[in-house]
Amino acid sequence: MAKNEERITRLKRIVAALPSSPGCYQYLDKEGKIIYVGKAKNLKNRVSSYFHKTVDRRKTEVLVSKIEDIKYIVVPTDEDALLLENNLIKKYKPRYNILLKDGKTYPSVCVTNEYLPRVFKTRNIQKKGGTYYGPFSHLGTLNNILELIKKMYSIRRCNKPMTQEGIENGKYETCLEYHIKNCKAPCIAHQTREEYMKEVAEVKEILSGNTRILCQKMLAEMEKLSEEMRFEEAMVIKRRYDLALEYCEKSEVISHAYHNIDVFSIDDEEKSCFINYLHVTNGCINQAFTFEYRKRIDESAEDMLALGIVEMRDRYKSTSKEIVIPFPIDLEMEGITFTIPERGEKKHLLDLSKMNVRQYRIDSLKQAEKLNPEQRSTNILKELQRKLDLPKLPIRIECFDNSNISGSDAVAGCVVFKQTKPARSEYRKFNIKTVVGPDDYASMKEVVYRKYRRAIDEGTELPDLIICDGGKGQMEVVREVIQDELHIDIPIAGLAKDNRHRTNELLFGFPQKTIGVEMDSPLFKFLTRIQDEVHRFAITFHREKRSKSQTTSELDNIKGIGPSSKKLLLRTFKSIKRIKETSIDDLAKVVGTAKAQLIADAFAMTT
Repeated sequence: MAKNEERITRLKRIVAALPSSPGCYQYLDKEGKIIYVGKAKNLKNRVSSYFHKTVDRRKTEVLVSKIEDIKYIVVPTDEDALLLENNLIKKYKPRYNILLKDGKTYPSVCVTNEYLPRVFKTRNIQKKGGTYYGPFSHLGTLNNILELIKKMYSIRRCNKPMTQEGIENGKYETCLEYHIKNCKAPCIAHQTREEYMKEVAEVKEILSGNTRILCQKMLAEMEKLSEEMRFEEAMVIKRRYDLALEYCEKSEVISHAYHNIDVFSIDDEEKSCFINYLHVTNGCINQAFTFEYRKRIDESAEDMLALGIVEMRDRYKSTSKEIVIPFPIDLEMEGITFTIPERGEKKHLLDLSKMNVRQYRIDSLKQAEKLNPEQRSTNILKELQRKLDLPKLPIRIECFDNSNISGSDAVAGCVVFKQTKPARSEYRKFNIKTVVGPDDYASMKEVVYRKYRRAIDEGTELPDLIICDGGKGQMEVVREVIQDELHIDIPIAGLAKDNRHRTNELLFGFPQKTIGVEMDSPLFKFLTRIQDEVHRFAITFHREKRSKSQTTSELDNIKGIGPSSKKLLLRTFKSIKRIKETSIDDLAKVVGTAKAQLIADAFAMTT
């Protein structure tokens, strides 16, 4: 303990000497290894916040317990601090910093630096070997671009290392690609290097997202060739122009008034976040990437988005002067305007980015669920916990529903779900005992009280969440029992239905608020399943009870007359009235003399 206090005192002395300037700070462990890199507008204020007496996050406490030394680098601006932080994280990969999950898992396109460059897809980045475009987080987009390049140009596909001397000395021979007209054989000088490099330059324009600019250049060249009566050459250009234009038109066209705009959105979760980046040039989206970042010490969405902006703009060499974002962030970049649109085309762009990042997250979760089926249940419960801001994961959920017809044969049912799976052995049926007439609220109050009074008395497990199959009124009744009468703390939610008896909203809190849940989401389907199950269970119990009451007769009250005798008598005489009117001798022919006498005596007493 004394050693720890001595360590903290020593670190605080270092903090006291820090400058109040923008910069990056590095935390080192006892082995001198960098375990965390951070940036700050004011180094002294930011670093000192880690050493307050009360640290509000557990992960931050763990980080501070590992710090043995502090180093820092002063920079001129906040933007420089972000760039430096990004570079230091890439270089040292500190244990407690966020982790960009992509690594080398996403493919890029390489245009080699050879005498006759090649164009191919790769995951192995060797920057001395060529120019790389990407990485592409969506494989379909990459394949579409490569297919376009393949249709438009005759870039060689062989892997032979080719040199100028080799071509001049006739070292190479044509291959099958030349004979099937996929290549113009620059290896034997059938195509000049100037012509070949012109095609390579146009390929680079496409990979850089400048397809529309390339289209304009091709159109001008095509018109020039036509004026010079070089129609065959013009037709070659026209074929490329048509393919490029078709590709552009498949892109998301926004407005030709917008040029060189970056759009960012984020989908933030507890342990990770997803950031989407769209780049708009000449009115259409020509780059779209989404990446997952793993959090380490509960970084905020604002911090993650700022880091993502710097990371992606640096990676894709963006020169945009305007950045569209969903909410304000503490980031200033020289010559850059940040826009938070509320309507119009830029809002449409932002919504599109949000849609992309949401879909990417869903796809990532699906992939994880395929590898680990149990992860699906956990993801659903985490989403529910996040939506309702619950203190813990709702592993055990219980749901109630009533059933009666005009107050008769009133019953209720309780279903239990554990880890999103129905625990049928723990379902419970309730006959309503204290309520007269069709009073759903009073019935619900009775059932909830009986269920949890018994659970408290017997020390059995209580739920992490109670769901009412009903709206605000049902929720309030349950709250009165749980909080006011039993004095226990269990979150309460409600599932309300529309006029077509379809689940349409999730309610939570007092006063109740509607919690937005997408109708095609796994969470909504799970909640609907709970509601359908409790409704089925309560209805089935009610039908059983009603059916039993309908088959009850005066014969049930006669001691000695069992179910088989009762069934035989009703099948023979059809009704109680006819049994009463039948003589003992005729009854004896069906059930015997002794039972006939019992029946006659019982009916004689009631008449």
